[in-house]
Amino acid sequence: ADGNHLVLEGAAGATLSGQISDADRAAWKALRQQLLSFAAVMAPFKQMTPPRLAKGTGNEYLRLAKLGLGFRALGKADFREFLRMFLINAADVLNDELSDDRLKGLLGFDATLGSWLGPQSPNSLILLLNRLAGEAAGQKAALALPAGGMAAVAEAMAKSALAAGVTIRSNAPVAQILIEADRATGVRLTNGEDLHAATVISAISPKTTFLSLIGPRHLDTGFTNRIRAQKSRGGAAKLHLALKSAPDFKGADLKSRLVIAPSLRAVENAYNPVKYNEVPKAPVMEITLPSAFEPGHAPDGQHLLSAIVQFAPHDPKAGHDAARAEMLANCMAQLETYAPGIGALVTHAELLMPYDIEAAYGMVGGNWHHGELAVEQMLFLRPVPGMAQYSTPIGGLWLASAGTHPGGGISGAA
Repeated sequence: ADGNHLVLEGAAGATLSGQISDADRAAWKALRQQLLSFAAVMAPFKQMTPPRLAKGTGNEYLRLAKLGLGFRALGKADFREFLRMFLINAADVLNDELSDDRLKGLLGFDATLGSWLGPQSPNSLILLLNRLAGEAAGQKAALALPAGGMAAVAEAMAKSALAAGVTIRSNAPVAQILIEADRATGVRLTNGEDLHAATVISAISPKTTFLSLIGPRHLDTGFTNRIRAQKSRGGAAKLHLALKSAPDFKGADLKSRLVIAPSLRAVENAYNPVKYNEVPKAPVMEITLPSAFEPGHAPDGQHLLSAIVQFAPHDPKAGHDAARAEMLANCMAQLETYAPGIGALVTHAELLMPYDIEAAYGMVGGNWHHGELAVEQMLFLRPVPGMAQYSTPIGGLWLASAGTHPGGGISGAA
């Protein structure tokens, strides 16, 4: 944080060291235990097909009943507290329970990472619970970096698919999903080639799938309007820096997750300008240096810094190029405050704003969840009401992306 070495393990931390009061240590331990108990009740929902509010839709009633027993196991007092906190904002909870600004800032950052919410926005605590319900390397509420970087995950999936006899076509963008008699029969590539199949699975944005690759003429008006109304605002930018030597974040261990979010107010202040399509003066960010964990990401002695920066406008008033330049300058000023001299180490910088992410990767609005992960777009409401179980109004067409339940994260659940 600021040289006092606020150290937090896992997605929202457990171990504190440095100038942290005994009272805050005890309060954080109790709050974390309570949040983890709530997250544990939610976690099974992330690993099952979401229910649909209709008859004959294949709901897993036995599993749902077991999940209901999980809520009962909380006890009356904890269940009442769960209901109270379920739709509350993260800032109120953190201000009630904690006093250390740095700890509250970190948790407020985690609660809003990848969202279009500030810590004071309603329903922001549920996103923190959603993060805590995750698991990495067998550890609950943890984050992990795969050996070889995220590309290694895609490579492992490709090897598994190839071993199962799958043919993989790269650099073959789809222009249209072919439909005959209200049923998907294949896809047409942008080069004009048609590929036919009995089943088509779209793992991209539901908005792109239905509004671009299919088109309204194959869908009823009500469904089309619901898809158009799905919120998909992206507020995160991605920063990459090539460094000629190791930066010094005031003695912090570079083999860790570094977060610049000095207070709840700092996170909220970074969110406020983006609501008006402006760039924040002091963005907050999550930083990793993959090259500090393992070789291969940068030449010997040099480093790669990767950061998720919040918040960034998708449609800036100043225009794309001016907003990107301003955002990069503000990011470097923030980094210079916490890692003095880092600017002199930079040999190359890349900043992807939400509109750059949309253009490069097809994520509508630059939202990496392919549709905002918000309480009104979660579980049986994801991606839109009436279409929660991956099937679509088009026979033979199925969805499988972060735009469906359970949303973002590398889980494979969809």
